[in-house]
Amino acid sequence: MNSTSTGRIADFSLMDPVTQSDPFDFYAALHEECPVYCMPETGFYLVSRYDDLRQVLKDTETFSNDVNVKHGKGLQGDLGILYEEIIAERGWAHVQTLQRTDPPVHSRYRKLLDRVFTVKRVRDMAPYVDDVAHELIDGWIEQGHCEFNAQFAMPLPGIIIAEQLGLGRKDITTFKRWSDALISLAIRRMNEQEIRETAETELEMQHFLHDVFEDRRKTPTGDLISALVHAHGDDEEPLSLHELQNVMHQLISGGFETTQSAIAHGMWLLLRYPETMQRLRDDPGLIKRFCEEALRFESPVQGLARMTTRDVELAGTHIPKGSMVLTRYGAANRDPARFECPHKFDIDRPNAGAHLAFGSGPHFCVGASLARQEMVSAFTVLLSRLEDIRLERELPWPAHSPSLYFMPMKELPISFRKR
Repeated sequence: MNSTSTGRIADFSLMDPVTQSDPFDFYAALHEECPVYCMPETGFYLVSRYDDLRQVLKDTETFSNDVNVKHGKGLQGDLGILYEEIIAERGWAHVQTLQRTDPPVHSRYRKLLDRVFTVKRVRDMAPYVDDVAHELIDGWIEQGHCEFNAQFAMPLPGIIIAEQLGLGRKDITTFKRWSDALISLAIRRMNEQEIRETAETELEMQHFLHDVFEDRRKTPTGDLISALVHAHGDDEEPLSLHELQNVMHQLISGGFETTQSAIAHGMWLLLRYPETMQRLRDDPGLIKRFCEEALRFESPVQGLARMTTRDVELAGTHIPKGSMVLTRYGAANRDPARFECPHKFDIDRPNAGAHLAFGSGPHFCVGASLARQEMVSAFTVLLSRLEDIRLERELPWPAHSPSLYFMPMKELPISFRKR
């Protein structure tokens, strides 16, 4: 996934699964020709440059996170409104909480989660994360091969977020199915049947969680759900059922897809850059630098959405009020004005940690420290136990499932020798 040609913007469409799977030539064209670009297919505005993106992320008064399908601008259009009606009729209607609110409303929800995802707590979790990684490897190391995406990259963060929430690990395949359904509305256009099927999956999750909320309300267990159910104090009101559902919606979807993608892409990078893999074996102290450069180079979240609250000009482009703006983190992390030779993978890059893979501003990823620990633990343990790691067969092309915002790998089959 190196950008080798500039091309022309007209040669690409971000609605094309091929471009979504390998968008970096498109990003290079955006940087050169039109850093703020109105997509002809959707009317959405893409923001591709690092400094422009930072401006958008910090100015929540102009670029709001409250991107509501009722505005009629969502990817699903009228079918998105149908989805909301189904959920409201048979479950708990969506309310805006963590990701889809702006300060000061956002601050209330963020404060609750910041108490849990502290740097100290994550640091103390490191041995536990290592143990989960070892346990997963124990399940397939004697076979000499595995489907890395499904057998390691997904269950590692899946088990950890499930156990931190208090849901247990035995049902992580169900939680993964829920996660996939929750993010599907944002990543591709659906027909009516798909909308109705996805709504049924979310309703299944909502009613399951309702029973968990009631159980934790009666008998707290010290997990994250217990903390959320009982979250109130002198300056706080308890979260309503609608708010609890929405916060869990975001934690379940965020806890699976993004870190899974980061770990899978990290392994894919090591397979493509075996000299880097050897350097990490020789000096495990480089693994943190490797993880930061991997996050920059192939950001697991390629972009998210904002909506303008007023007419605004950005990089010489007029954006009308009520427009959908797509923040392209993957493009900003390849901006040549910020990163020298941005399409080169280089773990010696001095400013790799300045990437925007976790966003910036008030909505900087609440789970960033946990995701970093999961990546460092994953590659430390993997490289200590496996050698001669190689791709078992050629990957399909495109290598990723269609997604407007993420880069979910379809598969990553590897073979290896036990160290």
